[in-house]
This record gives sequence, structure tokens and C-alpha cells, in this order.
Amino acid sequence: MDISSVILRTPTAADGFAVNYLINNIPELDSNSCYCNLLQCSHFSETSILAEYEGQVVGFISGYHKPQTPDTLFVWQVAVSSKARGCGLATQMLLQLLASGGNRSVSHVETTITEDNAPSWALFTRLAKQCSAPLERALMFDRAEHFNDQHDSEFLVRIGPLHR
Repeated sequence: MDISSVILRTPTAADGFAVNYLINNIPELDSNSCYCNLLQCSHFSETSILAEYEGQVVGFISGYHKPQTPDTLFVWQVAVSSKARGCGLATQMLLQLLASGGNRSVSHVETTITEDNAPSWALFTRLAKQCSAPLERALMFDRAEHFNDQHDSEFLVRIGPLHR
């Protein structure tokens, strides 16, 4: 795939179904309801980004500004289709999202990652390096306490302050 032909843009409600299809076809991701993805593409459109290639959605990042700390962008989910992996698309999407409109004042990025999710650790480690920012990690949601042993523990990743 030629990454220079990928269009990165703000999602709209009309993209919700395609985003849901993308996420539900990536086995490693937790699926959401179509309604959830519609809300992400409409209510949280300014803190999300969509990647299109030849008219198809090949990437999506959803996020939101944390109510208690609005200078923090919490990245909810990163989805890249199998045909678009390995070309730096996720990193490009994150950097463009941080450079857009209401995210320019963001000083920190947070997300959660399971211990064994090597691609996500690599992505957010790369982001920290590109933004010359420290990366901290701490347990946020414990497998036994929060997930009744039905999901791996989630570690909070905090990057910042960002220098871009």
C-alpha cells in the first residue's frame, strides 16, 4: 500500500458503520457496537481520525479529552486494517491528530495497553520518542479486580509533556 495515497481526515457520523466494520474485522481489538462507533465519529470527531485508501476505511483512532484534565488526550482505540500495517500509518495518524484543531493544546497523551500487545507498546514508545517526551506506565485495570479474570490487565501509558 502506498501511504502517500492515504487520506487522513476527521470522521463523520456517516463513517460510523465503516469504522465498526473495520474494528470488528481486526481480531485483536475489542469490538464495539455500531452505535458506539457512530458516537465516536460524531460526538468525538475532533479527537478522532480516520484513514481512507482508495475509498475504503483502513485506519481509525478514537480518543477524547479527559474531563478532569482537558490538556490530556486519551486514545481509546487504534485500528489499522491488515492491508495497511507496517507502513507507519498509525504513527502518522497519531501525529496528525495531535496537530489538529482542538488537540494543539494537548500536553499529554494517555492510553491503556495489555502487557502482551507488542504493536501498541511499539507505537506509543515511538510517539514518545518523536515528541521528545517521557513515557510512564502503571497498572490501571487489574485482570482479577476489574475484569473478573475475563480480560488481561490494562496498563495506563502516559506520555508527556509533549514537545512538538
